[in-house]
Amino acid sequence: MRGPGEAGLDPARVAEVLVAGAPGRRGSGYRVGDGHVLTAAHVVAGTTSVRVRFDADRPGEWSAPARVVLSAGPADVALLEIEDVPADRTGVEPPRYAAVPDADVVLPFSAMGFPRFKLREGGDTPGRYRDSCHVTGTVSVLSNLREGTLELAVAAPPADPEPHRSPWEGMSGAPVWCGGAVIGVVSAHHRSDGLGRLAAGRVERWYELLTAAESACLRRRAGLPSRTALGLADGVDGRRPAVGLAGLPPDLPLRELAELVDALTALPLLRGGNGMGLVLDSISDRVAANSPRDPRLRMDVYGIVRTCLRYPGTLDQLLEAVRLLEGPSPEVDRLDGAAARLARFRG
Repeated sequence: MRGPGEAGLDPARVAEVLVAGAPGRRGSGYRVGDGHVLTAAHVVAGTTSVRVRFDADRPGEWSAPARVVLSAGPADVALLEIEDVPADRTGVEPPRYAAVPDADVVLPFSAMGFPRFKLREGGDTPGRYRDSCHVTGTVSVLSNLREGTLELAVAAPPADPEPHRSPWEGMSGAPVWCGGAVIGVVSAHHRSDGLGRLAAGRVERWYELLTAAESACLRRRAGLPSRTALGLADGVDGRRPAVGLAGLPPDLPLRELAELVDALTALPLLRGGNGMGLVLDSISDRVAANSPRDPRLRMDVYGIVRTCLRYPGTLDQLLEAVRLLEGPSPEVDRLDGAAARLARFRG
């Protein structure tokens, strides 16, 4: 078992996820701590208990029941809590998580799971079983932008004898590794893309799609960093994806700004002292000069946000100043999520 500081995929931490009460239904996963396994939400949909198995039919084999402690459908990510972890299987550190840049790049990746085409029968192991599949290939970062997933180009498995079922069934939930970090989780095989393409949910999109409670759960139990602390995978050049709000209409209704305003007013930075003054001093002076200031924090924030909408680019300046002054925190993660959802109104 790898210890702290050792990056990359560790096969001893790769899990088969066997769904209780559904023979044959399974997925893949990865230990992200002593007692937790990361997988895809659709793998465990409709159930609260599963079994996780490691190193099947090998000297180090072990398995244990697990319960679903997080299942986030929009992000297609889930977290399982393992029951009865053996004493000699502790000391597991969370992996590093990373983003990929919004740029014209093709990146190498690897993943490990248990797809259906690896079904075996006979040999030294009695009965039928699925062997592991170590998948390598490339990520085309600018594909699947509308879906918001990573396109994984892989070697196609042999011709499928059951056209109504994907040979990749069971691969869902396998983390995607690039530059020593997890950049996504395998989520789907779109048949229209052919047998040599898979889709994976992007780690950076989790911050947009998870609730504040779900993000906190992944930080606490799986080691997910705050959004502001999420870096790029090692050896990857480019800019970390960020949500820009420069294209918002200046007359956006107040109700559409409510979530962003709620997130801003929850920031400790703005709830005491001269936090708002520091923020306004850090951005365009046009905002401070033209905002209808109010001693009530919520009304003050509404007025400042509405003024920013009149001066394109200044709302992004405001949010960046808040991130820098507040630092990584659950409140900043909530703010980033609200900004990402507000971005849908961009022209």
